[in-house]
Amino acid sequence: MEAEQVRSWQTTSQTAPQRRQSDATEQKVKVKKRWITKGEKLLYSVFAVFVISSLLYIVSYSVSLDQMNRNIQSMETKVDNQMVSNKNLEHKVKELSQPDRIIANAKKHGLEIQNTEVKQASEMKE
Repeated sequence: MEAEQVRSWQTTSQTAPQRRQSDATEQKVKVKKRWITKGEKLLYSVFAVFVISSLLYIVSYSVSLDQMNRNIQSMETKVDNQMVSNKNLEHKVKELSQPDRIIANAKKHGLEIQNTEVKQASEMKE
């Protein structure tokens, strides 16, 4: 039996290294195929960063432009309201500066009007 064990041991020891050598040669032969090289990855990354940054710039510019337009509209609304207020005040000034009203108010407070010729300043212009 010992002779059979020795033979089986010799055959297994001889075949095992051969398998290891064949495995080693197979590993050396394998070449990884890359679809995208490292340089292309770098270029794509730089391009993606550029596109994203330009999109962010466009969005921020659009937001600031929109905010500026809203400010302009609010200022225009304030100007329109002030113009209406000014027109109302001008109308009130004309109403309060009528001679009939002034004479009535003077009589109400006990002032006497003399019968003299009174000329308005606007008629005095030559």
